[in-house]
Amino acid sequence: MRTRTLAEVRASGDLALFAPALDRLRTPADASEEFISTFIATDRPVTIARAPGRLDVMGGIADYSGSLVLEMPLACATFAIAQPQDSRRLEILSLRGGQPFTFGIDLDEILTGSLATPDALAERFAERPGDRWAAYVVGAVWRCLTLCGVTRPPHGLRVLVLSEVPEGKGVSSSAALEVSAMAATAACYGVRMTGAELATACQWAENHIAQAPCGIMDQMTSALGRRNRLLRLRCQPAMVEGYIEVPAGYRFYGIDSGIRHAVSGADYGTVRTAAFMGYRMIAALAGLRTTSDGPIARVEDNRWHGYLANISPAEYSARFADRLPARMDGGEFLARYGGITDSATQVEPGRSYPVRQATSHPVHENDRVKRFAELLATGLGRPEHARRMGELMLESHASYSACGLGSDGTDLLVRLVTELGEERGLFGAKITGGGSGGTVAVLGTDAAREAMFDVARRYERSTGRSAIVFEGSGPGAEEIGVLELPAGRWQASIELGGSG
Repeated sequence: MRTRTLAEVRASGDLALFAPALDRLRTPADASEEFISTFIATDRPVTIARAPGRLDVMGGIADYSGSLVLEMPLACATFAIAQPQDSRRLEILSLRGGQPFTFGIDLDEILTGSLATPDALAERFAERPGDRWAAYVVGAVWRCLTLCGVTRPPHGLRVLVLSEVPEGKGVSSSAALEVSAMAATAACYGVRMTGAELATACQWAENHIAQAPCGIMDQMTSALGRRNRLLRLRCQPAMVEGYIEVPAGYRFYGIDSGIRHAVSGADYGTVRTAAFMGYRMIAALAGLRTTSDGPIARVEDNRWHGYLANISPAEYSARFADRLPARMDGGEFLARYGGITDSATQVEPGRSYPVRQATSHPVHENDRVKRFAELLATGLGRPEHARRMGELMLESHASYSACGLGSDGTDLLVRLVTELGEERGLFGAKITGGGSGGTVAVLGTDAAREAMFDVARRYERSTGRSAIVFEGSGPGAEEIGVLELPAGRWQASIELGGSG
């Protein structure tokens, strides 16, 4: 990932994208944040990485089953401001809601000491729920350094986290945090990583250190997304097929339901596990050879390569759908099949899993996403194209609900969008990401902006919950690069040139 000087960023016209971080370094928002000046020293170099949140336009939870997904990087972003320090410690300061959250840990302890394994590090955070927020940063730093063979770093690190990406809204605040933290860490230690390598490492860290079973699309969008384009990503495991420009006159909006979303929640994990249970059953029905590696099943699959999304809807309906149970107890599954191919989740005895619908969703969602992308590529010159895209979004939303990942709030938002409809420039909407609340994605025209805020007002009157409207797109971390400010009076250079 490239590094840039302040002069280069200013000359390119990208300075405004770093302004939230530069302004906070230059002038704390209020007196309560004066500790920024004691945390970040002016006589040492500073590295600033920026990573955006994302709007899941189509694909969502089908990513872990190998689906094609279409993702847009949002204008809001998280900044990781990193600085070397003499002590070989990792110190983190996160500012959220005007309040400081701090965490510190010895780098030697996590690289060569008692916490040097993923399991030990994950257990440390699991035992201290109050520190769990820091697992996303520590995991990113640990994975970056260990992947590159750095076991005794030449210096420690301080990381100041500033974020515009709201938490728990289904716009991937965790991926933005991980990607920005790892990009800043790599730059501080002179580690070279491509955007794709960084995204893959961040997903691993979230799965194994923070122990949140996310797919790959969030980190790939935050790292590789491009302004005003949809990332076309085939999650097998992370194949970038290109970028689709949003046609002139149209845009994708996001609107928050006010219902907190988390991929570590039980609903998402249950549906994800059920999908892998369904794949394991299909492998048995198809006669594929399977072996066990502890709790992990290994399937010799030269046809679908381990991904439900590679099964055509026609074949799935004809051969498998009716032979899968609507629900199955985890204990019964383990007794019959032994395990699943997913390393991020595990089947729990005594839990009931919605096997058939969780398996059906990625098969049909992958087909919906392909048709959606084809229509988008036409430029939407004909009204029926946008209309059909809206219908596909509504089908995706209904499938989420059938899996058990819907919510009253997101259903109401989709209904309000549908009621205003094409007459107000709104064509369709769907729940996003891991579901169970969070954000709804909407296809509309540029002129539908006021209609979106009308939806927000109606939702607030009906529920009493405020609804944030996300509009606009920003660059991914790789597109914008990492800003490096040299040692010395770098603060003066910010004052001289301004950041606005």
